[in-house]
Amino acid sequence: MTFKKLPYGKSNFADLIESGFAYVDKTRFIELLENESNAFQFFIRPRRFGKSLFLSTLEHYYDINQKNKFQKIFGNLYIGKNPTAEQGTFAIMKFNFSGLNTSSHEEFNKSFLDRIEQSVCAFLGRYKNIFTNAESFSQAILEQKPGVGALDFAYRAAQEAKIPIFIIIDEYDHFANNLIAMGEKYSGDVKKGGIVRTFYEQVKVGTDSIVRRIFITGISPMMVNDLTSGFNIADNYSLDAMYNEMLGFTREEVEWLMKESGVDKTKIKVDMEAYYNGYLFNEAAKKKVYNPLSVLYLFNQIVRLGEQPKDVVDDNLQTDYERLRRLAGNENNKERLLQIIKDGGIFGEVVKKFSLEKLNSEEYFVSLMFYLGMLTNGGEVKGKNWLKIPNYSVKTLYWEYLVSFVQDLEKKQVSTIDLTDVMSKMAFDGDFKSYLDFFTENFLKRLSNRDLMNFDEKYIKVMLLSTLFTSRFYLPVSESENINGYTDIYLQKSLSVQNLKFEYVFEIKYLKSGASKKEKDAKLTEALEQLDKYKKDVRFANRSDIKFVAIVFEGKGDYEAKEG
Repeated sequence: MTFKKLPYGKSNFADLIESGFAYVDKTRFIELLENESNAFQFFIRPRRFGKSLFLSTLEHYYDINQKNKFQKIFGNLYIGKNPTAEQGTFAIMKFNFSGLNTSSHEEFNKSFLDRIEQSVCAFLGRYKNIFTNAESFSQAILEQKPGVGALDFAYRAAQEAKIPIFIIIDEYDHFANNLIAMGEKYSGDVKKGGIVRTFYEQVKVGTDSIVRRIFITGISPMMVNDLTSGFNIADNYSLDAMYNEMLGFTREEVEWLMKESGVDKTKIKVDMEAYYNGYLFNEAAKKKVYNPLSVLYLFNQIVRLGEQPKDVVDDNLQTDYERLRRLAGNENNKERLLQIIKDGGIFGEVVKKFSLEKLNSEEYFVSLMFYLGMLTNGGEVKGKNWLKIPNYSVKTLYWEYLVSFVQDLEKKQVSTIDLTDVMSKMAFDGDFKSYLDFFTENFLKRLSNRDLMNFDEKYIKVMLLSTLFTSRFYLPVSESENINGYTDIYLQKSLSVQNLKFEYVFEIKYLKSGASKKEKDAKLTEALEQLDKYKKDVRFANRSDIKFVAIVFEGKGDYEAKEG
């Protein structure tokens, strides 16, 4: 059997199909979107969820210039066998607002207007075979530098040719996300009279004449509220159950992709469900979805190298980590993040649109975390909506944030060399006490009395997980389900370290300062009894390379540890 290539990093639909790449067929959603009563549509998803590829699919499907290639590139797909009435009938005008200069108000204005002019000129050039005045209009834009007014030239050209326009806007909010990342507020650019508002007002003007369809995407709804009065015509389908699987892979699609591209299942050692799955954008949706680029990253490495990569958490997540740090710039958001880390989620409702000025309120901050893919629907608990961390990969971002938070308490970095040294002793010599001494000295003792007020076993556990993960010796698993309950922490060997000798199961207990010896002994006995039950788990039974350790922490750094 000839296997197809994996489309890792591919976002051009026609090139993907014509070059023999595997394509997870999402074209049935084109039909659904076209059947919606509103042709002006808004849809957002987290980064690395395949938005650009889907936009390219829409472009190639509706582009009048691509009409003759329809059967060639769509023939084997759902929409190729079920074409809609509007296939191949539009001139596609594309805008992508990523990479704009946000270093200052002036630079942003210039780069935003330049991007509009460039995009309109590209549109005119793409259809110069149809638009009789395309070249003269492009020349006028270059000479006059009309900014948002460039749209008028596009409208005139399409009207003269009697070809309707489909406007596709990618990364509509990218510059706003950069403003957040820099800790700045919106300038007047998105308010009444600002260039962004003016642009969307001009897009709206086109809908009265020649603009028949609009599809806008990005990663958050934070600009929608500010743009509403200038652009109040689009419907937001981001949270609709029927579009839950439009981007991202279902379990069945992941299985299909493996077969189609020849991925050897026996090479997959990581729990893909735990690491990459878990996204649910509507609580009534029937299937959770995987992060598609994380899955493709794993599969691509297996096909290329013949084995699973050492780092199963994609390095691209680091950009999300930086955003997480900056979002926690005020005390309220910092406390919410710590709560999410401790509890694995937070109660809250997801709002459909909001402005940046409201980001510090709990409702809007939690919603932004949802849209960024840091939280997802976790079901209803006692009538309240639970938003949880979707998977292990995202959980590691929170752990890295927690390490940086503790280090910032004393403005002092923890020595990675020293951490590596104690982790090496634990992994190769079975010396877990050196690590616990390091942990209590460099993390627990940095906490203030205020931090300790609500301290409990959960806080201890997530702090341990944070340092254990950043060490890269282990892939720590929290609350690992087994036949006899839940292990607090299971330290699974990391593929990035060769010949690692010992794995660990930790059972954690915590007492406030001043606990009696009787209380400590009772907690230690309780922990040891739980470890005895965990030993019966099929994963751990009859293994000499696993150490079971009961640990009782007291107050701000004292502990007692005993191997079970």
